[in-house]
Amino acid sequence: MNWRRNLWTLCFGVMLSASSYTMIIPFLPLFLLDIGVSAKDVPVWSGLVFSVTFFVAAIMAPYWGRRADKSGKRKMVLRAGISLAVVYFMGAFVTNPVELLLFRILQGFANGFVPAAMSIVASSAPLEKMGFSLGIMQTSLLIGGILGPLIGGGLSHVFGMRMSFIVAGTAIFLGTLLVKFLVVEPSNELAPSTGSIMDDFKIAFANRKLVEMLALLFIVQMTSMALQPLITLYVAELIGRIDEAGLTTGIVLSLAGVAGAAAAPVWGKLGQRKGFVKTLVIAFLGAGLFNAAQFFSDNIYKFSLLQCLFGLFIVGVFPAINTIAVTYTDDNFKGRLFGLMTTANQLGSMTGPLISGVISSWMGIRPIFLVTGGILIILGLGMFLKNTTESHRIDL
Repeated sequence: MNWRRNLWTLCFGVMLSASSYTMIIPFLPLFLLDIGVSAKDVPVWSGLVFSVTFFVAAIMAPYWGRRADKSGKRKMVLRAGISLAVVYFMGAFVTNPVELLLFRILQGFANGFVPAAMSIVASSAPLEKMGFSLGIMQTSLLIGGILGPLIGGGLSHVFGMRMSFIVAGTAIFLGTLLVKFLVVEPSNELAPSTGSIMDDFKIAFANRKLVEMLALLFIVQMTSMALQPLITLYVAELIGRIDEAGLTTGIVLSLAGVAGAAAAPVWGKLGQRKGFVKTLVIAFLGAGLFNAAQFFSDNIYKFSLLQCLFGLFIVGVFPAINTIAVTYTDDNFKGRLFGLMTTANQLGSMTGPLISGVISSWMGIRPIFLVTGGILIILGLGMFLKNTTESHRIDL
């Protein structure tokens, strides 16, 4: 088995998956306006259509993770990719907010491409290359995050949002074909023991380090996703024009993605050399500082710069969390591990938009930056104090 071929093929597949996702998601508020939702109701509908996918995906993730360990991780990638392609094509025919909500529910059921791909990489890469491999996977996600908003913003500006759904479905289908013909799953793993999903939760919660990583992942994703349903509206506020908000948002998000993509391999190597706990401390503090600073941005240029600096640091969090979790987990639990991590991720993605919707309706969009930035800073300080007071240092 060629683990490098698996890695680079799955990197490209994950990049296409992320592109298909991000060419649609940031522009859903504009799409809601297009299908007849009034401007005053858009924040509520945005929070709802964002959160429902993550809620469904969070429920389904442990099941898909268990199926990945039992039936094969590659099969789960193919299942998710084909399902998502069909759902994206269906999204092109949405005509009202209720249908859009149903589309997002189906998207939650179909989810699972990225965690299954991550699980294959974690199972096939040598331990000494784990940080590097997961860092490269994170880079691929970010490159997809760069291309997606640019493509989606351009398509929505020229052709309208419906074309974005069609292109997204085509992209994820191409990524699935690559996995079908090029990826070989490791064959030397043990089958999962008999039992239920509740038994999987018991195993996970008995692992203190894994519980800690799941909690961190939930909080980080909650803070990262808090602004997603509102960022297009915030950009429109900064530039003073709603008609150019889609394209401008795509450019801003892509610039932040460029910074993150450039930094992700560096974070992976730094964690491999210096320890992933130290890496988490630095990443949390830097991300929190620059996220909170966006509260003071009064034009699109300052906002773009601070988004880039935020992206530079927040990208260091995910490969560190993933690597620590993988290191403390048995080989035959890898699929279920990434299923549980997806649940934590999706619950955070669901909670963030709901909280930001409440905050924005009460105090406006800007205070969200202070709240989320403060949470990240607290996480960084908490990990620093914990690391310095423990009797033994964790140095992966």
